Amino acid sequence: MKIYPFNNVSSAEIRQMAEEATGETTLLYIKDTEVTWGYRAEERMKQVMEATGAAMVYADRYIVKNGVTEKAPVIDYQLGALRDDFDFGAVVMVRTSALKEAACRMRANYSYAGFYDLRLKLSEKHELVHINEYLYTEQERDLRLSGQKQFDYVDPRDYERQKEMELACTEHLKVIGAYLPPRFKAVDFDQQTFEVEASVIIPVKNRVKTIGDAINSVLQQETDFDFNVIVVDNHSTDGTTELIKNLAVDERVIHVVPERTDLGIGGCWNMAIDHPQCGKFAIQLDSDDMYSDQHTLHKMVNAFYEQQCAMVVGSYQMTDFDLNTLPPGIIDHKEWTPENGRNNALRINGLGAPRAFYTPVIRQIGFPNTSYGEDYAVGLTISRHYQIGRVYDVVYLCRRWNGNSDAALDAFQVNANNLYKDRIRTWEVEARRAIDYYGY
Repeated sequence: MKIYPFNNVSSAEIRQMAEEATGETTLLYIKDTEVTWGYRAEERMKQVMEATGAAMVYADRYIVKNGVTEKAPVIDYQLGALRDDFDFGAVVMVRTSALKEAACRMRANYSYAGFYDLRLKLSEKHELVHINEYLYTEQERDLRLSGQKQFDYVDPRDYERQKEMELACTEHLKVIGAYLPPRFKAVDFDQQTFEVEASVIIPVKNRVKTIGDAINSVLQQETDFDFNVIVVDNHSTDGTTELIKNLAVDERVIHVVPERTDLGIGGCWNMAIDHPQCGKFAIQLDSDDMYSDQHTLHKMVNAFYEQQCAMVVGSYQMTDFDLNTLPPGIIDHKEWTPENGRNNALRINGLGAPRAFYTPVIRQIGFPNTSYGEDYAVGLTISRHYQIGRVYDVVYLCRRWNGNSDAALDAFQVNANNLYKDRIRTWEVEARRAIDYYGY
């Protein structure tokens, strides 16, 4: 068994490792951190590999943060585990024969995406097995909260690395039959009539501190068309309901309190888009956030007609509660291209904001009744059939504060979120493979 430490490894380094490896198994250290092995841990990894025939195994571990040891489990690998930041822990064990075979199929010369390319190629022919046992301890160097880490994948400083990851993922999708060429269904904007051109949708529960700013940023919009704002108040108990009632003296504010008590954010969206006063385009605004200026609705609606798409995604700026810019600043998803965006969407963890939908299309699809990943799920489904348009001007302010629901999640909740999004991707990959198989 040979051991290799690396991070952001190149394709050339992977090939060199494969060439030099001589034992039955090879340990790859994929994080720049100190690792302390548990009792007979390496032997256990090899035992599971032999039992399952896996090409790669990885395990749960403990991490030490500021001198405190915590459990840090990882999650199962699946067809849709296409994120390049999938957490395998600090070390993986690879069957050397599989390593050599996969390395032979690595045609590209990546500077950063070597390991990502390798594990995708391993998964094309073999199992990647998660050992849900705590086999080692690693020293954690990244002490940021979950809310600070979640936007790393769109940091503009990481552009070259992200483009390599996109190329590797696209090649993988072609191999497994899930790649979609840039051919899209046409959008008929005259199939229905609506009272207003656009509705801003705001699901809310217990956001008395922020909901007023959100609604007022809508009411200040300047447009040459009629619009309203549908606020789905999911049984707030902190004064949010009373605040919305006061703002609803403006007839453009439609205050909806569901009879149901089992709605997530997706369920609230379904109530809004099915509302008889919902406009031709349904445009998202989270109850924590605000539109950046009075031209957001105008830009978003125009993009539908100019780009002939069923969904539009804008750009946003990260700020604190007082609207001071936070790193990484502007999130514009400029990695999106009309030719390959629908494929790269399977690799990244979100599509951006604000999200806007052509109402007849989103009514037909509907949102999953969850409070995480519901927007990503419908975005993937829409991209399977239709072009998604982009607005690269900053039209949205995403405010980070201690009240955000994703500001500081523990490892178990982060895993639950990632597992769900990987599952969404798995379903989407399977659906796209079926399109290819049946010639749809």
